[in-house]
Amino acid sequence: MMLCALVSPAAQAEVRILGSRGGQVGPFLDLFEKVRASGERVVIDGPCLSACTLVLSMVPRERICVTRRAVLGFHAARSKDRRGRMYAEPEASALVLQTYPSGVRSWIKQRGGLTSHLLLLRGRELAAFYPTCR
Repeated sequence: MMLCALVSPAAQAEVRILGSRGGQVGPFLDLFEKVRASGERVVIDGPCLSACTLVLSMVPRERICVTRRAVLGFHAARSKDRRGRMYAEPEASALVLQTYPSGVRSWIKQRGGLTSHLLLLRGRELAAFYPTCR
């Protein structure tokens, strides 16, 4: 589980994402539900890929900020079969896409939607959606 890349110093009342390659969706949904309920701010300060991007769906926009090192990476949902082979999950991809904020959803759609190719949102494009951390 890649959650060790997420740090939550209680004294600062923030969760800082320093780098997450994603992973199984369930642990991220659990974590971000706790963050949403806590009222903590989320600082994206490095790569937040795959399931990590669900933070955008679960934590209110006004409680998310990004640094110059922030990178969001989106791709289609996929699962492994019993033999370890990956296969596409188009229904899950459509559902996840609908949970993203409208601006991010439009950005993804303008680039062909969620596919097996990793779409990277960073720099000025990312700063157009989320404020820079102060």
